[in-house]
Amino acid sequence: MAFLSAAVTLAAAVLANAESTFSPARPPALPLAVRSPYLNTNQAAGSDGGNGGYLAGEWPSFWNGAITGWTGFIRVDNTTYTWMGSPLPLPQVVDQTSYEYTSTRSTFELQAGPVTMDVIFLSPVTPDDLTAQSFPITFVSVAVSSSDGGEHDVQLYTDVSAEWASGDRSKVAQWEYGTTESNVAYHKFWRQDQEEFIEDNQQAAWGFWYYATADGEGLTHQSGADTDVRDQFTSNGLLENTEDTNYRAINDAYPVFGFAKDLGSVGSDSVETVFTINIAQDNTVQYRDGNGVESIPSYWTNTYQDYESALDSFYGQYQDVSSQTADLDSRVASDSTAAGGDDYLTLTSLAVRQAWAALAVSGTPDEPLIFLKEISSNGDIQTVDVIFPTFPIILYFNPDWLKLLLDPIVRYQETGLFTQGAFALHDLGVFPKATEAGPEQQPVEECGNMIIMALAYAQRTGDTGYLTEHYNLLNQYTGYLVNDSLYPDNQISTDDFAGSLANQTNLALKGMIGIKAMSMIAQMTGNADDSSNYANIAESYIAQWQDLGIAQDANPPHTTLSYGDNSSHGLLYNLYSDALLETHLVPTSVYEMQSNFYPTVANKYGVPLDTRHGYTKNDWEMFCAAIAAPDTQALFISDIADFINQTPSNGPVTDLSETDTADYANGIRFMARPVVGGWFSLLALNQTGIPEGNTS
Repeated sequence: MAFLSAAVTLAAAVLANAESTFSPARPPALPLAVRSPYLNTNQAAGSDGGNGGYLAGEWPSFWNGAITGWTGFIRVDNTTYTWMGSPLPLPQVVDQTSYEYTSTRSTFELQAGPVTMDVIFLSPVTPDDLTAQSFPITFVSVAVSSSDGGEHDVQLYTDVSAEWASGDRSKVAQWEYGTTESNVAYHKFWRQDQEEFIEDNQQAAWGFWYYATADGEGLTHQSGADTDVRDQFTSNGLLENTEDTNYRAINDAYPVFGFAKDLGSVGSDSVETVFTINIAQDNTVQYRDGNGVESIPSYWTNTYQDYESALDSFYGQYQDVSSQTADLDSRVASDSTAAGGDDYLTLTSLAVRQAWAALAVSGTPDEPLIFLKEISSNGDIQTVDVIFPTFPIILYFNPDWLKLLLDPIVRYQETGLFTQGAFALHDLGVFPKATEAGPEQQPVEECGNMIIMALAYAQRTGDTGYLTEHYNLLNQYTGYLVNDSLYPDNQISTDDFAGSLANQTNLALKGMIGIKAMSMIAQMTGNADDSSNYANIAESYIAQWQDLGIAQDANPPHTTLSYGDNSSHGLLYNLYSDALLETHLVPTSVYEMQSNFYPTVANKYGVPLDTRHGYTKNDWEMFCAAIAAPDTQALFISDIADFINQTPSNGPVTDLSETDTADYANGIRFMARPVVGGWFSLLALNQTGIPEGNTS
């Protein structure tokens, strides 16, 4: 694996005459196995280190860029081609003719001499099935057919390396080979020294990895040093059915775990082979509440007694899963194009796997919980202001899951464990340990977020009992907003990387909408006096806010970044919650004003977040787009689609980028974050565009 750069150079030369199409775009990294915080492997494509989006000629990598070795060969009439990875020596590379992504699939069409390969990486998203979503697995379908009308002798090969088992390549890996009761053949491998709830360079230090396929005639297997196993196949077209028992460091003669499948004589009828890659962990996170620190089980362990029976079942469900996820893909495609056109589908279909892969579905049927990792920015768990931009996609697919994300936060605060103040916490620690609230404080931000999300959940599900159960805590948050929303103290907001600031116009608006949301919660729970009081406060504040936070004399007028700084501006993304909750707090004129203003400050790849920097946050851009006039909405969407297709960045798509270059923002390498769920902002609304009849 150490010869990556040389292999990429060689592959680039081999691929010089091959051109692939990319549909609906060529993202900065092509999602391959993107299913959980730890099953999260992509193919770098952007020009900053990627190879342009080709499956062969470059190693797949974990979201942070660490190689997760994954190789594919095919022998056609005794000629070997590489269809995945970048092994040395590198057999000639297949021609990639097309790449397409949908919400759950990445599909490559490859040409290996006279044979066509259709390779599909399917990472299921199952928003109505906690058990299925909790078992991180990706299916790889390789379908082979003759493209010249003749019959061809074909053998297929693939392997994965022990690099998947730990981010510390000096750690010793161990492995074994076996078959399940239903004849699923598997390589099982793991970090020999298991450390539960510990990460090695963001990869899990615990859990067991499985690379599997159907056992049967023509299948051979082998584990061993990468060059030995691969040479065996390229020389002979089959493997030796042997196991290397020299357990060793991952970077010591890199151990790989290979399968070879003799497909025999292949004609025009397609021959499909399905492989799976998965990680199995008994427990997903540690969590602390009034009962102390507990290990929270992976939800699938409620159904399956061991790893192999789970693998057996999920492998056997491939056809059903393929059909169900195709329906999900179609639904997202239909809804997205209807709401925002083809460019909008470019965004939403790329966001699905990335957003869902940050979730760890855990607990028991009586007490299910979902934990979220703030991937790449700082690794926190249950970060409130990361859940908030993510939650439009949750509302779209299954609003019941929003409660499961909020429950760990609410339980922690209601047991009195949070002692920093009367406001909402920022996070519960660093993933996978939700045991102690972190020191970062965003008091107005998080209080507003929690109230808004609680009301959104109840509105979409009808579960007003949830609001009654947690009324005291929500009321506590609201008291903080009453005291600090009209004139917010010098503090950070969710855009903490931009620095702290007093009297932030956008932050103040979130607090005011939160107060009005609490008025609605009070009305829904029979607290009429609170409802009237909070409504009056919110109405008073929004009237004053329009004088404090709008540059009325500007041409065109717009809201400011902070009160009184009329030369400043920023994305007024917190306005989105007024439309989402239908609080009718903010006058329609404010929506119209901002919609008219944004195109006047747009750059090539978007509207800057604010006047302090040239970068933008595309999740917040989509919050603004959802509540803008059609032309402004289309501008936001097309700029983000162009960014996706043209960014030189080469990691899983970032939400923070420069508006003039489309590259990472000022050296801040956000990537793979679930906040791209905010791209579903249009689909989470009952009605997109500028609301009519808001007269406050």
